[in-house]
Amino acid sequence: MTSPRQPGGPWLQSARIGFIALYAVTVLAALGWLFGNVRSVGPESRAVVLRLGAEHRIQNAGLLLAWPRPFEQVVMLPSDGRVTERKVELLLRSDFARKADRGLAPASDATAGSGYLLTADAGIVQLEVRVFYQVVEPFAFARQGVHVEPALDRLVERNAVQVCASRDMDAILVARPELVGADAQVAERRERLRGDLQQGINRSLAALKAAGADLGITVVRVDVQSSLPPSAVSAFNAVLTASQRAEQAVASARNEAAQRLQQATQSADRTVQVAQAQARERLAQASADTSTIVGLAQQQDPGLMLRLYRERVPAILSRAGSVTTVSPEDSGRLILQGPQQ
Repeated sequence: MTSPRQPGGPWLQSARIGFIALYAVTVLAALGWLFGNVRSVGPESRAVVLRLGAEHRIQNAGLLLAWPRPFEQVVMLPSDGRVTERKVELLLRSDFARKADRGLAPASDATAGSGYLLTADAGIVQLEVRVFYQVVEPFAFARQGVHVEPALDRLVERNAVQVCASRDMDAILVARPELVGADAQVAERRERLRGDLQQGINRSLAALKAAGADLGITVVRVDVQSSLPPSAVSAFNAVLTASQRAEQAVASARNEAAQRLQQATQSADRTVQVAQAQARERLAQASADTSTIVGLAQQQDPGLMLRLYRERVPAILSRAGSVTTVSPEDSGRLILQGPQQ
């Protein structure tokens, strides 16, 4: 016994199943399109709703109900108070330039200055800058879209060039400690580098806003890591080593000079003391030798000198072999021969 045939045949059944499947897919696609802009906004985000391209409203954390595209468009932004970090790649040395530094690529004038900033004293430094910003104008931020961060990079690069060009190398990083020493002003300028860069970026953002090209952001912090080019580090290290050796040599010379000065001072003091002692001894001997004459000179008796003369002259004359007398009126002179050696 045969079963009854289905009406319409297999082709009609296949068409019916295909139609049902297409209908179901269409319904699902329509539901997906209709509820495409219905989403949950997290606490770290907020949404800007554009109706037919025009700024309509801002939705904070919670459930967002919006018409599907193209009637309304939803742009997700960071929440109010959330800080976004941005590393500025424009200030870094390019990949091709780094390869040229390692000898893996030919060097050229186009890559020679990549990643280097000129200072006021004709030095060069490298800066690695990280910018932290907040979205303060959601509509302006959404209007600029993908152009915000590239424009921010260019503003950071411009202000970094200006800040470095207005400072000496030692006001950016400690490159020559033997020259600046403990200069408080230079150290203070190094501390102000980040603040000056942040203020310059915010002034540039304000100028863009005044010109009608507001990015909708403000910079709240800037982190700067400064360094020297690798080729200059070895040169600065050599200069620092030579300076330290020179300072050690000068200190040794000063110590030796101080020791010699101390020895000379001690020798001079000893010489002066010996001379003073000898002078006192000679003075005492001379005083002892002349005490008799001084005592006689102080006597008031005029006949005492004559008596002493008469007493001592005969003893003196008795030792002489001969005596020649000369009259006081004679113009000749008395010559007494000294004792034979």
